[in-house]
Amino acid sequence: MAGVEQARKRSASVCARCRRQKIKCSGSYPCHSCSKRGLSCNFNKMDQKVLVTRGYISELQQKIARMEKHIQGHHDVCNSIGDTNILVQPPTLTSLDPVDCEGIAGNERSTSPNDIEDSEEAGDHDGLVNPLVTGPPAFMSPGNERIFYLGTSSNWSFTRRVLSVAHQHVHKEPLPTESLIFEGASYNLDWDGWRTDPMLANPIIPSLDHAQYLINAVGFRCGGLYHLFDETDFMKSLHDFYSQEPPSRATVKSLWYIHFLLILAFGKSFTQHQSQGRKPPGTEYFVKALQLLPDHYFLYSSPMISTEILCCIALFYQSLDCRSPAHNYVGQAMRLAMAHGMHTDMPIRDLGLHAVERCRKIWWTVYILDRHMSSIQGLPQSIDDRFVQAIPPSFPGSPERARRLSMHIKLCRSIADINSTVYAVDGRINRRFLLNTKVALSNIAGHADELRETFPLYLDGTDLGIPRTSAYLHLLYQQCVIVATRPLLFCFLKIRLESPEKCIEFLNKSRNIRNLILMCIECSQHSIEILHSLKSQGLLENFLNLDLESVFISTVVLLIGPIIDPVLVDDYPRWLEKAYAIFREMVASGNEVAKFRWTELQQLDMTLHATSQDNACNPAESALSLQSDAVPQLLLPETGYALASMDHSPGSHTPFIENNNLDAECGLGPMPSSAEMMAMADSIEIYHAEWVSSVMIDHDIW
Repeated sequence: MAGVEQARKRSASVCARCRRQKIKCSGSYPCHSCSKRGLSCNFNKMDQKVLVTRGYISELQQKIARMEKHIQGHHDVCNSIGDTNILVQPPTLTSLDPVDCEGIAGNERSTSPNDIEDSEEAGDHDGLVNPLVTGPPAFMSPGNERIFYLGTSSNWSFTRRVLSVAHQHVHKEPLPTESLIFEGASYNLDWDGWRTDPMLANPIIPSLDHAQYLINAVGFRCGGLYHLFDETDFMKSLHDFYSQEPPSRATVKSLWYIHFLLILAFGKSFTQHQSQGRKPPGTEYFVKALQLLPDHYFLYSSPMISTEILCCIALFYQSLDCRSPAHNYVGQAMRLAMAHGMHTDMPIRDLGLHAVERCRKIWWTVYILDRHMSSIQGLPQSIDDRFVQAIPPSFPGSPERARRLSMHIKLCRSIADINSTVYAVDGRINRRFLLNTKVALSNIAGHADELRETFPLYLDGTDLGIPRTSAYLHLLYQQCVIVATRPLLFCFLKIRLESPEKCIEFLNKSRNIRNLILMCIECSQHSIEILHSLKSQGLLENFLNLDLESVFISTVVLLIGPIIDPVLVDDYPRWLEKAYAIFREMVASGNEVAKFRWTELQQLDMTLHATSQDNACNPAESALSLQSDAVPQLLLPETGYALASMDHSPGSHTPFIENNNLDAECGLGPMPSSAEMMAMADSIEIYHAEWVSSVMIDHDIW
């Protein structure tokens, strides 16, 4: 009737906040009320009624029955990859009610991140399972009293899992962990850890000009990525220190002196490549700084310099492959910084511009180190981004530094997103692994164009050199994609070990799954190409493990790819030899961590090569014997690939390239644009997850 307002139709969907507030909800995502207030909008579909067929419920019940049968028959298996040297807790099965699984049946539209979260709340369990996080946690022991946790997203853990499952398949016995190198075994600090150790003499302090040279080396090598000291305050204290003859007792027991020793340790490590046996350069300064470090009660009295000190210790430990102490010290730095409010938008009017700017630099260094080291350890992040209100420092007169820090923060947030979704704890989110990978790739794709346009690398043969910091950001971007997609490599490696024919058949059935694996491999090739260019210009980082982590995870991918399908990697021998040439360069520069990582990769190469043979290889006949006394002979920088004398076919094992002409073009295309990355992510649909999920269950990928 005219003039009479028609009754509005009530929305069939109400968000959680509107339901709680008992107000009208528009039913859209996000709803008008939440969007107006800038609040997160979540829809709980547990209360939504949907209609499903009896056949659909029967199919779900059959899947649950297969899962229960699988767990029942394998309850005494030590872990999800079959290595009896890995210690785990007994597996459990979470019961699933078929009527809770209406997410896929009621979803006939494109999937957004919120849709994924909502479908998980609805109990949707169809989707590819990430075998690196499914099931009970895994541990590995080197044969002594210590036990190491195999973190979910850890590069080291991923390699150990691949090596374990391949060794078990080839030799029908667990991987002998006594032959492997574990954390903290690469270097020897000549210190028992006690601060009262009388054997620790005061190190020789260099002259003023030598000290300035070492400090400048630290600024050049680290200044573009991290804030380790405030130049104004640090250099003022430096000149005050050298003006005293001799330095007073109060000075050598101050926090600045500890900070000074740590910077000298970095400077020595950057400028002196030859180690004293297994004792890296600068160790005497580092150990003395640790011995003088006071209790946290005193550190909290000077939060800015104390946080800088803790960051220095964490980064130095990380470079020595002491990942657990590094993660511990950066965690202490994080808590100290938050206790001082550095994660907030600190007021300049109350605290002063210099102090606020310094706190901002400190905070974002702590944030970046925490995100990176947590990912390397495969552990949860320390702080949720919702509680971070700090803004980046202004860097007046240097917009390049501001853009560089902004991109570094974005990539570290991508790392955290991957850890919290793709490598989520065993549970509802994990059952949507493939769709979570889609979300992760969508988030990463947004950085591709900005990275290429703002930080070009000039890899096309121009006369311009590669900017060192830009190269690191590109490598970090490639690592994000690799870490997000490599669980698929592990899944299909296990299928390949079970049946090569089935592996090829499954890959051919889903073009999108194959493309994701190709993306992982191509990102590894991009990383190798960037590192090879850095090597040719003498810019490889040999102490900080940034380049080492990149070449390590990329080489593992290149080793697995051809085993899954020989056509996945074009010109495989040349790519692998490029990677090994980078390792030889690092080893020649005295990097003990690179030496042991390379040894482990060669062992993995040999084991994966044996999986492609009809009969398992005999370890006694291999050039890569597991005996520790054979290791040094394998790693001489001037030698070629250790298995050069063997006859290898493409796609299995790598022959040594006689002419060593590694600058030849390997057929690598340009890095995908943001649009291409988004197109790849958008191509992943729910039915892909459903299909691969059934493959994983049927073929024991747990």
